[in-house]
This record gives sequence, C-alpha cells and structure tokens, in this order.
Amino acid sequence: MSQRPLIVLLEIAMIAGIALILNNVIAIKLWPQGGSISLVMVPIVILAFRRGWGAGVLAGLIVGLLDLMIAPYIVHPAQVVLDYPLAFAALGMAGVVKLKEAPLKDQLGLIAMAVTFAGALRLAAHFTSGVIWFGQYAPEGFSPVLYSLAYNASYIVPDILLSILVMVVLVTKAPQLVTRPQ
Repeated sequence: MSQRPLIVLLEIAMIAGIALILNNVIAIKLWPQGGSISLVMVPIVILAFRRGWGAGVLAGLIVGLLDLMIAPYIVHPAQVVLDYPLAFAALGMAGVVKLKEAPLKDQLGLIAMAVTFAGALRLAAHFTSGVIWFGQYAPEGFSPVLYSLAYNASYIVPDILLSILVMVVLVTKAPQLVTRPQ
C-alpha cells in the first residue's frame, strides 16, 4: 500500500491541530459574540498550497468542527454550519490558486490573491450568519447588513492581512514549507 494517502492524512491532522491552537490559544479576542484576530488561516493555506484545495477544505472543516466543540456560540443549527465548519472549510479554497515555478515576486502576488480569496469566502459565511441571526445586535437605526459586514470585517480583514504577511515571510525564508513535496 502506498504511504502517500497516509502522509496526506497525517498532514491534515497536524495542520488542523496547529490551526486550532492558533485560533483558540494565540488569538486576540475582540467581540463578545465571537470573532478574533489569529493566525488560523496560515496552516490551512499552507496545506492547501501543498496538497490542494481538497486537503485544505478537509483540514478547515476539521478545525471548524473542533472549534465548535471547544468554544461554541450557538443560536441556530444553520448558524452553526455557517460559522464553524463552512467558514473554516472555506479557508482551504486558497488551494485553487496554484503556486507556479515562478519568480518570487509572482508567487507573493499569488499568495496574496489566494489568502484574500479564502478570507473573503470565510467572510461571506460569517456575514450571512450575521445578517440572519445576529442582526438583532445592530445599533438602533443601523442596517443589520452593514452591521454584519462591519462586525465580521473588523476581525477577518486583519486576519487576512496578518496571514498574507506571515505567508510572505514563510515563502521567502522557508519555501519548502509552502511548496508541494515531491
């Protein structure tokens, strides 16, 4: 039996564990209803670049389910799906952008694009949940749509920027961590 599937599964498990730690232990908690600035995106994006979007989505799904078990904020079953497994699984979609054997400058642009794309998908999941279930927290006279966008962007945009910064450092200093193993 080939060891390749086992190695990929081990990478997924390790990445999910690292991402969970980064999301829950090493994080700046901002809001009482959830949301924090962390490096949760970085390990999932690294895996997505190394093994493809499928492995990245699976790792994100696992992180979302584990986060649901550790620190849940539940108001509705559909909200749970949007805010936990779907939002974190979306981070694995960074793997649809392929890092080519290209100059470093081009790779950095692709990384920024992939992290932004994955972060925007995560934002869409949290935004949808916020409009439907958390609009009640909007200040008087404030649109629930704008409130949800502002609330969720307040931690996801810094997450995206911080993740891009860390990924740029990693691909510059340790590209073997980000590139697909042979």
